[in-house]
Amino acid sequence: MKRSEIPSLDDLRAFETTARLGSVRFAADSLALTHGAVSRRITKLSGDLGFKLFEKSGRGLRLTAAGEVLNLTLGRFFTELATTVESLRAANAHQNSLVLSCEPSVAMRWLIPRLASFQAAHPDIALHLSVGGGPVEFRRDRIDLAIRRLDFALPEAWHVRRLFPEKVGPVMSPRLAPAFASGEYIALGSKTRPDAWSRWLSIHPSVRRPTEIRFYDHHFLIVEAASAGLGVALSPRVLATDDIDRGRLIAPAGFDPDESHYGLIWTGEPELSGKAHDLALWLQGQCKNFI
Repeated sequence: MKRSEIPSLDDLRAFETTARLGSVRFAADSLALTHGAVSRRITKLSGDLGFKLFEKSGRGLRLTAAGEVLNLTLGRFFTELATTVESLRAANAHQNSLVLSCEPSVAMRWLIPRLASFQAAHPDIALHLSVGGGPVEFRRDRIDLAIRRLDFALPEAWHVRRLFPEKVGPVMSPRLAPAFASGEYIALGSKTRPDAWSRWLSIHPSVRRPTEIRFYDHHFLIVEAASAGLGVALSPRVLATDDIDRGRLIAPAGFDPDESHYGLIWTGEPELSGKAHDLALWLQGQCKNFI
């Protein structure tokens, strides 16, 4: 059969929908057509092909042997067509979007409050935020760029642009300053860095030891707990900076570098371009206060 002899797609859809739903009436409802319009399309298709597609079975219809074969082929065809169209739509949408992966605490405490300024500066870029830590599955998760603390081995194919050095220090509500000075305070630590307090105290021997150390699952939780007056959190500077600026937190001992850095990582071309380049420049601008 020549391609020019292939029956009308509308007629094929009417047949496939009727066969799948088992009723001309149901097919008409699904296709937003009248019962008569669906019947005419099936009759026309049968005439064009030269063989019957349905036969009566009691008060209903059933597929002929030829109709069964055609229905199986059309089922595969429409499924593959729907999959192809969906993938093309997703690819087209991705051309105008950018997916940035970021560690949860940094995303919640630092990045998200600043994203409105990026959106205002680049309204044409649809930025999608994903959270995660450690190694990145760029291809599997369709991630374009990722912000990570560079404390793990990176594959040679990955590219890195450093954003700011990690600095940590104790932060607390201003009303807890006397307790911190006297050693009558509860230290708050993150389970992701269980030895952070012991290491910090070892290089600050003049600081009074806490009465106890309590651990939370994530850094953003201990910073929020410190703001609520629940204790003194050993926090990365990036997570506490906004609350310090607002006066919710103070950092009387300052922040010390821990010899690690946060960086922007990606795969593919070594130099960023287009919307990825725009995001990288914006991020670097936001990080200037931490360098």
